[in-house]
Amino acid sequence: MTNKASLELANRIIQLRKRLKLSQSELGRRLNASAMAVSRWERGVQPAPADACVLLGNLAGKEGCWYFWGKAGLSSDDVLHVLPKLRKQQQKSSLPVLQVVAAGARQKGTGKPSLIAIPVLPLLAAAGREVGSPHFDFNLVEPESMLAAPSVWCPNPTLTSSLRVKGGSMGPLLHDGYIIVVDRAQKERAKLKDKVIVAFCHQYGLVVSRLRHVGHVDMLVPDNRDHEPVSLSHEWRIVGKVLWWVGMPG
Repeated sequence: MTNKASLELANRIIQLRKRLKLSQSELGRRLNASAMAVSRWERGVQPAPADACVLLGNLAGKEGCWYFWGKAGLSSDDVLHVLPKLRKQQQKSSLPVLQVVAAGARQKGTGKPSLIAIPVLPLLAAAGREVGSPHFDFNLVEPESMLAAPSVWCPNPTLTSSLRVKGGSMGPLLHDGYIIVVDRAQKERAKLKDKVIVAFCHQYGLVVSRLRHVGHVDMLVPDNRDHEPVSLSHEWRIVGKVLWWVGMPG
């Protein structure tokens, strides 16, 4: 049984192969895969594995690289971290979120504390039984507005964004509709013990919760004890640490 996500990936592969004017066998050779494997991917019978998606992103170029790299579990933050030259190009052109934040990140010569322009993204982080937004790569989401905050509140301004809470499992600290500010530079589990974080998995989307170490297991534990904790398995990725929040309930 195929689902919407696997059908979209299948269509993207077909479109890329046709744009490159390659047969299934030729594309397979470039991806270190068989023509039969490519056929299964294009029919949505089996999703392309992560290593193939990385190579598909390389072949797609700027027209589709982020989509395929995302399917491999990479965000643009991951890619730009190891490709500083590409980061400079993206900050100048195709990543408007970073461009706006960077533009407000430094104000030299004023003698006053600088202000950071923080994008407010049209995304929801689930708190409880809700399902969050199905996006973990914030760079690829157009902001709906901006927040201004002192620079001392944002240690990593070009990797700081905000989104809204959906649900009540983090009450009384966070309520439904609150805006949370997330630092995507802070992802190391060992340094996030007992901190409020945003995490992502394909089943639940974006989730806001508190990271706890229970025995030898990392858990997402809601502050509201009426909600069950969730094991932070390999299917999850930490998006970033919640720095602070604005109480604007819907």
